[in-house]
Amino acid sequence: MYHVAALLALFSASSVNAFTANPKARQTSALCASALIVQNKGGGHGELGYQLARVLEKNAKIDSITILQDEACKDNSEPFKSYSADLPNVKVIKAPLGDASMTAESMQSLLGDGTAFDYVWDNASKNAEGAGKAVCDCAKSWDVKLLTYVSSAGLYKPGADGPFPMPETTPIKESSGQNQYDQYAVELGLPLVSFRPQYIYGPKANKYDYIDWYFDRIVRGLPLPIPGDGKQLVSLTNSEDVASLLAAPLLNEEAAVQQRYFNCGTDQLVSYDEVAYLCADAANVARDQLSIEHYDADKFGKANFPFRLTNFYVAPDKAKEVLGWPGPSHSLKDDLPAYFESYKARGGPEKKMSLGLDWEIVVGSKTPMYDQVGSIYDKYDPIPLETSN
Repeated sequence: MYHVAALLALFSASSVNAFTANPKARQTSALCASALIVQNKGGGHGELGYQLARVLEKNAKIDSITILQDEACKDNSEPFKSYSADLPNVKVIKAPLGDASMTAESMQSLLGDGTAFDYVWDNASKNAEGAGKAVCDCAKSWDVKLLTYVSSAGLYKPGADGPFPMPETTPIKESSGQNQYDQYAVELGLPLVSFRPQYIYGPKANKYDYIDWYFDRIVRGLPLPIPGDGKQLVSLTNSEDVASLLAAPLLNEEAAVQQRYFNCGTDQLVSYDEVAYLCADAANVARDQLSIEHYDADKFGKANFPFRLTNFYVAPDKAKEVLGWPGPSHSLKDDLPAYFESYKARGGPEKKMSLGLDWEIVVGSKTPMYDQVGSIYDKYDPIPLETSN
């Protein structure tokens, strides 16, 4: 009889203003925990909302999932075109997240007046303005259990000598939008957990330029100009492992908030040269047929994308230690054959390219002017590069 009375009390509780913390909402979460994923329009983090929703669907704490999707996304591109087929039980709401005038009131209106969430993942905001501020303000009004923010390891400012992997205490770019978001959420007293991912690839990505850089040259039999000695270490993480990390605060919510900042990436490291050899293996090109051209980046202003002159990688040690995250389930080596098939399906071997900087490094900087005709690059220039994004 007591349980029936308690339930009736919950359902008969009067509504309160949407932007006042509601203790009743916290009671109902024991019966039905809801999750909101705020998802950007695409790019390096474009696949994470999709993968995170798949992970949360299997989590016993989460009863319902809503994706607040930036309406600027390309609906006919992955992962957005797979929402309805792969996530039939996930509610998707389009929103103008790029509108700088968005407020908590307008965001609440899009989600539905009176709607509240127990857990929020923000994979869209670049700062604490517009939609970013609105997410934080809404999270405050909902009295969320966790606000998990997808930041970036790009805000780190490591010294030339590290330490590497970069710990969460590495100096950051204080003026970065991600740091401003973190600070605003903390000022509001939100239970913030902020993840800092690095380079991401995945089966439904919509940004491929990092690994594509290698395949673009390998399939054409061209040299790969890599700065320095090619031994610089980096981590490339499958989006499914990133999503698993983003959901890890649910394993220990109190510890997650206490630690607050977590690196987000695999602990499997590879050098730039090793990535080249692994890509050659995936493309069935013999390693001894691969031509890697190491060069002094200082002579060309800076290292060409996707490279850095020093090590640059993070490790998920804190997530393992504090949250009990079991570690990655993917490896770059095992994933590259499928990635290469995707590369071919996207027309990678046929796309038009401009390789002027490659030519300058491999040919122009070494060959007298009168010998610079008839190089392997002639057929690719001056055709502009057509990307697959």
